[in-house]
Amino acid sequence: MTLAIRQRGEISTVRSSTVYRRALALTAGLAVAGTLLAPPATADTTTSGTAPAGANVRITMPPLTGHYPVGTTDLHLVDARPDPWVPAEQRELMVTVTYPAHRDGERAAWLSPTVAGAIEEIGPDLLGVPPGSVDWAATERHTRTGARALRGDWPVVLFSHGFGGMRELNAGLTDDLASRGYVVVSISHTHEAGVVEFPGGRVVPGSVGDPDPAAMRTALEARIADSRFVLDQLERVERGENPDAEHDPLPRGLAGALDLSRVGIYGHSYGGFTAGETMYRDRRFDAGINVDGAMRSDEPGDVVKHGLDRPFMLVGADFEVDGKVVAHSHQETEFDPTWHQFWPNQRGWKRDLHFDGAAHLGFTDLQFAVPQLGDLVPPDKRRDLIGTIDADRSMAAQRAYFAGFFDLHLKHRGGWLFDHGPVRHPDTRFIA
Repeated sequence: MTLAIRQRGEISTVRSSTVYRRALALTAGLAVAGTLLAPPATADTTTSGTAPAGANVRITMPPLTGHYPVGTTDLHLVDARPDPWVPAEQRELMVTVTYPAHRDGERAAWLSPTVAGAIEEIGPDLLGVPPGSVDWAATERHTRTGARALRGDWPVVLFSHGFGGMRELNAGLTDDLASRGYVVVSISHTHEAGVVEFPGGRVVPGSVGDPDPAAMRTALEARIADSRFVLDQLERVERGENPDAEHDPLPRGLAGALDLSRVGIYGHSYGGFTAGETMYRDRRFDAGINVDGAMRSDEPGDVVKHGLDRPFMLVGADFEVDGKVVAHSHQETEFDPTWHQFWPNQRGWKRDLHFDGAAHLGFTDLQFAVPQLGDLVPPDKRRDLIGTIDADRSMAAQRAYFAGFFDLHLKHRGGWLFDHGPVRHPDTRFIA
């Protein structure tokens, strides 16, 4: 089917399907190709970790490329502020912390049984795969649960998922960044995320309705506050305090290993807008990346109007509008004018990096998962989800450029990836 999107008084159409169960992840007026959502609240989100009968396909996480083994732990954080979606309740978040570590502990699961059940529920619509054909709960990350942190002063990077997305479906990038010498903290934005699992088996499915401008504004303000609150809690961790609501022990050595004088933030889709707006509001964030997200809700964000005096990078994919392939970049003025408006106002270091043939969801773990499903995914679904770009080269380039950006601006080394010579990775180019 096609979905009509009104953009500045004009109607355009964007290829869609029933996978887009919230009318598309409307990243502030940008019609993006899809949103990863949990099943409805009435669905069973407490499925066991055993594979459905007949499931025989297992996905393998790509190996980490950094020098360091990685540990991981989840934190349940409770803020005193009212939840903007449920004002009678305090705001609660789940975050995943990944960090350079010793080779202690057991391999961590990619998806918990609950999240695996959610993916199984939407798999036929999202991917076109037959029900029960994939063992979503079987995949392990290349990280170890609760491993002792390696001694060091590691820069910190926060990650924000796309509207309706899940932090778990971005582990391929966040784990790899940690292996390159960072503490990476991935946030689930409760009620807006597809599904969030809290300790004790409590599950909060996504409950935000259609992404109208008012809802997008609420989501943005919640996300900015979430990011700043999480950084506050990391300051507590660094002081040796434990902010976890259940007071589960923190990994040994994590306190004292965070260098909070060097903090970055990046995000995918609406998470990219979140990164820019959070930097505008809070100077503790030193550098950021917007991965394929427009920068408006009901109106262009402050980061668009005023820019930043700190480094910021735009990373874009291709979109199809009215049968025409459009490169998401600051040179494009109709499909998403916010990047074009932001560019002259950005006072700090800036780059506009484009992935030719990429699709919006190719900047999530679908980039490595979909190819492993082979013929289970119809060709048109594969194109819509991850584009026509070579999947392995895309994943390698994403890992290299994202880590290289933070190496340059948080560790103040390298930078060769961003000089004005030839690009170092196929299928990528600097628009500027």
